[in-house]
Amino acid sequence: MIETSNHSKVFIIIPVFNEKRVIRKVIDELLPYRYRIVVVDDGSDEDIRSEVNDLALVTYLRHKANLGQGAALQTGIEYALQQAADYVISFDADGQHASNDIPRMLEPLIDDSADIVLASRFLLKGSHNASWIRHRVLIAGRWISYLFTGIYLSDAHNGFRAMNRKAASMIRIQENRMAHATEIIAQVKKNKLRYKEIPSTVLYTKYSLGKGQSPIQGLKIFFELVLQKLFK
Repeated sequence: MIETSNHSKVFIIIPVFNEKRVIRKVIDELLPYRYRIVVVDDGSDEDIRSEVNDLALVTYLRHKANLGQGAALQTGIEYALQQAADYVISFDADGQHASNDIPRMLEPLIDDSADIVLASRFLLKGSHNASWIRHRVLIAGRWISYLFTGIYLSDAHNGFRAMNRKAASMIRIQENRMAHATEIIAQVKKNKLRYKEIPSTVLYTKYSLGKGQSPIQGLKIFFELVLQKLFK
């Protein structure tokens, strides 16, 4: 476990777009750990600020326009580094991730056996309630990610990640939309960062399923990656 005195050096980045219905519940589950929480409002139409204004450990940042999850993550990472963060965690705003997985995600960073830790719902001791179709889409996604990055992960499109300061400083997200997940993995390889997968829980609710990535969006990501490969 991380020492209590160092909790302020752990920053949790939560990209938010119109998550007023659930964001307070997500944050309330994180607050007992005493980590610094950075909510990056990616141009929401809803009043997200009012949900977090009264919370001392929460910093609220806002994009004037909706730029995409990748851009929101990059904004949060840059802010955390400016605040002398030792560890940076990306965490989804829709409630599908489990806050009690965070200490286990930090362990390889603290003992210096990894620079970036990637959560996996598919490893032994991981769990999920994804539908058969969604499961198959995620399996296809990890092979597509391998095709473009050369790194095979059991869960390539899990938004729950933990990085040490070195990794956070070296990863520069340029894909503003959902293709950023594959871009991050590609930069892990390019920068020769040590990585490790850790079992985690992903529990979809009716709400998170409505907000999540559909098979059609998955195809759009694939074509974004193809265009990136061809023209960069």
